[in-house]
This record gives sequence, structure tokens and C-alpha cells, in this order.
Amino acid sequence: MNRLAGVTSPYLLQHADNPVDWWPWAPEAFEEARRRDVPVLLSIGYSACHWCHVMAHESFEDDATAEYLNEHFVSVKVDREERPDVDAVYMEAVQSATGQGGWPMTVFLTPGAEPFYFGTYFPPAPRHGMPSFRQVLEGVTAAWADRRGEVDEVAGKIVRDLAGRTLAYGGQGTPGEEGLAQALLGLAREYDPANGGFGGAPKFPPSMVLEFLLRHHARTGAEGALQMAADTCEAMARGGIYDQLGGGFARYSVDREWVIPHFEKMLYDNALLCRVYAHLWRITGSDLARRVALETADFMVRELRTPEGGFASALDADSELADGSGKHAEGAYYVWTPGQLRDVLGEEDAEFATRYFGVTEEGTFEHGSSVLRLPQDAGVDDAGRVSSVRERLLAAREQRPRPGRDDKIVAAWNGLAIAALAEVGGYFDRPDLVERATEAADLLVRLHMDDGARLTRTSRDGHAGANAGVLEDYADVAEGFLALASVSGEGAWLEFAGFLLDIVLDRFTGPEGQLYDTAHDAERLIRRPQDPTDNAAPSGWTAAAGALLSYAAHTGSEAHRTEAERALGVVKALGPRAPRFIGWGLAAAEALLDGPREVAVVGVPGDEGMRNLHKAALLGTAPGAVVAAGEPGGDEFPLLADRPLVDGKPAAYVCRHFVCAAPVTEVEALRGQLGSQG
Repeated sequence: MNRLAGVTSPYLLQHADNPVDWWPWAPEAFEEARRRDVPVLLSIGYSACHWCHVMAHESFEDDATAEYLNEHFVSVKVDREERPDVDAVYMEAVQSATGQGGWPMTVFLTPGAEPFYFGTYFPPAPRHGMPSFRQVLEGVTAAWADRRGEVDEVAGKIVRDLAGRTLAYGGQGTPGEEGLAQALLGLAREYDPANGGFGGAPKFPPSMVLEFLLRHHARTGAEGALQMAADTCEAMARGGIYDQLGGGFARYSVDREWVIPHFEKMLYDNALLCRVYAHLWRITGSDLARRVALETADFMVRELRTPEGGFASALDADSELADGSGKHAEGAYYVWTPGQLRDVLGEEDAEFATRYFGVTEEGTFEHGSSVLRLPQDAGVDDAGRVSSVRERLLAAREQRPRPGRDDKIVAAWNGLAIAALAEVGGYFDRPDLVERATEAADLLVRLHMDDGARLTRTSRDGHAGANAGVLEDYADVAEGFLALASVSGEGAWLEFAGFLLDIVLDRFTGPEGQLYDTAHDAERLIRRPQDPTDNAAPSGWTAAAGALLSYAAHTGSEAHRTEAERALGVVKALGPRAPRFIGWGLAAAEALLDGPREVAVVGVPGDEGMRNLHKAALLGTAPGAVVAAGEPGGDEFPLLADRPLVDGKPAAYVCRHFVCAAPVTEVEALRGQLGSQG
């Protein structure tokens, strides 16, 4: 047992029994390297990472490799999901030096934490032009012993280069009509018209870009934007990347047609996509979008919800084969052969299922197995039969060994889930989903927030972790609380969002509006991480801009509005040049251009007319509109002040750009002011 026993990270706990003498990221590890005068091996990964597991099995569980590591290095293992700041700093170094990056990330450091040699996965024997891991270790050991001056020079140069990369806010002023039109044109150039999505393989769900496209259409009426979003959503929903039995999306597709996924399921992907499909339904009324939004919400609750009321981070791609061999394989839980379909369904329904789900004798995946999908040429079938087949296959799949679950709670990703579940619950009259969102929000306040509203990034089994929240935690949790406030009518969530956003202004913001991923008083790394571009989830920078903008619309706070606009300067600079990588910032810019609109709905709680107006307000498609609902003159929300009933009836007030429309008492009139799907 090494030093990883007792940590909160499931990923680190997977390595607790390795013969490698692992340390967690801590000053003591670097002090030990300095005392022994040896380099540090930094290994970064995450629980659902397939190749992290492969390298662990091949090298870190190997006694001979471990013996060499323990003699010549201090080995530090980091969960990138617990320490995104450490991951970001060294990933930037890896990408700068090699032109690529990924996980597992393997970095060799001086005892001063300065990187000097980089890589990702290394095999146990030379393969495909890659050296073996042992060769790499021996080469680094030789360089450390015989060419120390060269090592120190390389490390110093890398640190100096990284330190010089501080990013200002990106340009004067906020993004405008021309910049957003250029971003749309750039997306159109990279769009895959045959398959949906952008670029080639591997293809990732472009969640944040889809949100921009939907908002742009809602604001401008641009049909091309809606078409790209709708077609991409349909292609993903019909593809193997979507779990056709249990709902929810895999991390990405290895092909450009969305057929074969990389099977891990991440909370952030599903929260973001759940919201996107709900917003697509809100605009188009698509039955497919409605079904996928609800199934994805139900998947999150069923398979990711923890006993404490939060949401686990991920399900593994790998699981144990059902043949009793004890071997694990990627996708084993999800794929089917024709014979397996016959065993569950019988001949007639199995023949139907092979056609409906695109299962072939040759297989679309490995070893003659297929990923279930909905081919375009499957035709229209009896809904009752489809439902029966799905239920029986899902019940049979439940008997298979389940994928492992990374059950740590990440504050940021739970914020995204809270927003999605609250909105889907509000749109589709599912109060149970709003309750699940509220319970997750309660957990974050109770366990992740201290008395000064400072956030802890992770928890597990009801115990808070040791790592401070980063910018995306504050921004995404605030976003979740703001969405929950709009749906639930409970102003306490607006107040909590304000506490978090005040910390963003106080501790994460630079003098010219730039934002940093870590607080001013956070642990000092070789560089203070700072990245406005989206990765798998919205960047902390643009997520904070969006949340600040919404909070300002709710409260009239000029300080929050000003900082939102200053932060969005980076979107003006990057949006036209790299729209695929700043989609959330573009979506926030759409809200800024539209207002965003401020909607106050007043009435007696429980009154049917009040409920109808509130729901119509939630279904309004105006980008980034904020909704406050409560009693006339209530103090739950600032927007309710001086908003009386109209002729004794519940009423809705809509304002934007400091101008208010006449209050309305009819749902249709409110829809006309907001744009909505009935």
C-alpha cells in the first residue's frame, strides 16, 4: 500500500495497491525529490480513461518497472478532474513541446516542479515508433545523472516560455453582430453536412457550439444555424454515441459518422447535451429532441446520482465480460451480437431488432458485436413493439457486469447537471427532476461551500476533498443555481449565485477584465493557468461571463454587468477565428446582444394562471433570458419589486435594454414577447 490510500479520488485509489511508491500532489513529494536529488515522474489521468488503465496494468502494476521507478524517481499521481489547474499547466507544456497531448500524461519534472521531458502513453515494449516506458525512464535517469546542466536549461526555458503567456482580455469592446456572423460562417465551413458535427474523426459532441447556434437562430432567425444544430442533434441521437437502451451519451465517436463511441459516459457531456436537446425542443417541438432530453435526464438520475444527492463524475468505458473469464473489455456492457438478441427476444423480435438497431452478423464493433444505433433507412415501426424490445434488452443488459463508476462529486459538473435537470423538469412538468436538481444544489451548499462561500472542488461519500475550487466551479455552480432559481421561484439560489460570483470578481479577475482559472490566493504553480477556450466543458472564463451577465440581469448590478462585458472581450478576439473552441462564449455573447431579457412573473402561488405564465416564460427562446416568479412585491427576487397584479390577474413583465414592454396576463401575449415553443 502506497501513499494514495485514504484519498478521495477514485482514480488515485485505483493505484493505491500498485508496487509504485506513489505520492499525491503535495509539497512533501517535491521535498523528497530534492532530498534524494532525483527527478519527479508526474503521471496525470482520470478514472474513466481507457489508456490510463492500460498503462497502469502494463507498467505501474509491474514489479520490475515499479522497482526502477522507486529507486530513481519520486512518482506523483494526479487526478486531472480533482486538480484541473495542475493538469492545465503541464498539458500546456506537453502540447507546446510535442504539438499534441492527452491522457495518460507523463511528465518528468525537476524537484522545483519544472518540466523537462514529456509524453503521454508509453508501451511496455517499443511499438509503432514509440520507445518503451523502461527506455524512457532509463534515458531520463541518464540525462539527470550525466547532463544535469542541459536538463536545468531546458526546464528553465520551458518555464520562462509558459510564464510569458498571460492573456489579456483579448480586445477592446464586446463582440457584436459582425463578429458573431463571422463565427457562424467559420462554423459553416467546418460543418460536416453528411453526418452532422464539425471536422472529422474522432468526433466530439459540440455541445457548446450547438447552444450558440440555437441562440443565434432564436435571436436572428438564421435558418442555417438551426439546421446545423438540428441535424447534428439528430445524427448523434441516432448514432452509437447515444445509448439507445438506457439513454445518455458516450464521450465521443471514434468515426465521423457517430457509429462507434469511446464508451465512457461523463457527467459534463450528459448535462450539457441534456440541456441542448431541451433547448432544441423549445424551438422546434421535435419529438426526438424531447425524448433524448428526458432520457438523458433520467439516465443521470438513475446511473450517476449518489446517495448524498449529488452526481458522480463518470462511468468507465471498460467492464467485465459476461463470460465469467474475469477479463475486461471496452464497450462490453453495451454491445450486442445477433445471437445475443435472439437469446433475449426470440427469433422474430430479434430479426426486427437487428434491422431497427443496425446490428449485423459481421458486427460494427469488435469480435462480431455491434453498437446499437438507429440507421436512417430503418423505416417507421410500431412504437409499442420498439418499446417492448428496448425494455427487454435493457433488462437483460442490467444482468451484465456494470462499468465502474467514478463516484466523486465535482462541483462544476454538478452545477451543469443542476441547470439541465431544473430546466428539463420545468419544461416537461417533471417536478421530480427539479427536486433532484435541488437536492444536488443543497449538497453543494452544505458540503462544498464554507462560511465565506469558498468552494471545495470535489467530495466523495459525504466527505469534502482537500482541493480548492477553480474558476469553472464557481461559474458552473452559479449557472446551476441561477437556472434553479428561475425554475423553482426560490430566490435563495439567486443569493447563493451572487456569493459565488462576488468571489469571481474579487479573487479570479485581473485588472483589465481577464480571468484566471485559479484564485489569487491559490497554490502557486509554475504558471497561473488561464484558458478562455472550451474543452470538454465550458471554459471557466466564458462560463463566468455568462453567469455574471445573468446575475446582472436579475439584480441590475452594474458591477457584474461590466465585468461580464469585459470578460467577453476575449470572444470578440477569438470567436471569428476559432468558433469551435469558444462556443459557450459565443452563446453568452448572443445573450448580451439580446439584452438579455428580464422576465418577472407575479401571481398567487399555486394559481393556474400564474403557473401557465411561469412556464411560458421558461419556454421563451430569447437568448439568456432570466425569469423571476413569485408574489407581487415579494422579496425573493429584485425583479419582482413594484410589479403588481393586473386587474387582479397574474401578470408577466418583460424588459430589455432598460426598456419595459406593457405587462401581459395572457400566455400567447407573453410568447409573442419572448418567442417560444408551445
